[in-house]
Amino acid sequence: MNFRRQSAERQTALSREGGRKSGLFCTQKNYFQQDIRPHEYLFAILKYAGFLALVSWLYYESVWAFFFCAPGIFLYLRHWKKECLEKKKREFALQFQEAIRSLAASLNVGYSLENAIKETKKDINILYSEQTAIYREFDYMIRQIYLQIPMDQILYEWAQRVDQEDLHSFVSVFVAAKKSGGDSLKVIRDSISQIRDKMEMQREIDTILAARKYECKVMSVIPFGIIAYMKLSFPEFMDALYGNLIGAGVMSACLAVYLGAWYLGQKIVNIEI
Repeated sequence: MNFRRQSAERQTALSREGGRKSGLFCTQKNYFQQDIRPHEYLFAILKYAGFLALVSWLYYESVWAFFFCAPGIFLYLRHWKKECLEKKKREFALQFQEAIRSLAASLNVGYSLENAIKETKKDINILYSEQTAIYREFDYMIRQIYLQIPMDQILYEWAQRVDQEDLHSFVSVFVAAKKSGGDSLKVIRDSISQIRDKMEMQREIDTILAARKYECKVMSVIPFGIIAYMKLSFPEFMDALYGNLIGAGVMSACLAVYLGAWYLGQKIVNIEI
């Protein structure tokens, strides 16, 4: 028994080391960052480049403005990455809800927790691709089970890796109920109900704000449309704003007001639970 315990501890240490190297034991921000694909970064960069080209032509009519404002890509990517991570976290919450529903069904028919996780992995293989976070996590937990790592430790490490609120609550309550001999199925059902209520509330908020978000997008485009119309219809009227410091200063002030209004609009329409 001592040899088996020492072997399990050694395998646990190795799995932790491997998890750190592969980014599995990262914080919440770093963990979901690994789910952002290279093509998503490329699309974000191209999107900013297109926006910057439009701004350079409408506000400054100068190629140099494009290169001067190019370092702003770091601020844009920071904002874009934050939104992308929030999206990934919401996707994981939906995946987690389906996973624990399948886990509850397996436990209900008499499977042990270890075998229930293996059965849940079969359902996940059907529902999700290998690139999803829930697929990766259950695959990793099954490998830990084969290494005879205690289930309590596996679940706690799962919560530590992902660092997501719903998962933390579920693991804490589930492990406590399992140790005290409580009703594990009731804990899972309560967790599913709480996550479902949270998702429904978020969905209702998104539905209510959908029209406002659309209006915000339309209002964000209108200033560019007005300037483009003035440039194409009355070029002699707009010439005074290009090629001189005063005109560049006026257009820069207008651009700053526009960016400030856009940022404020994003804060207003983005409500989190």
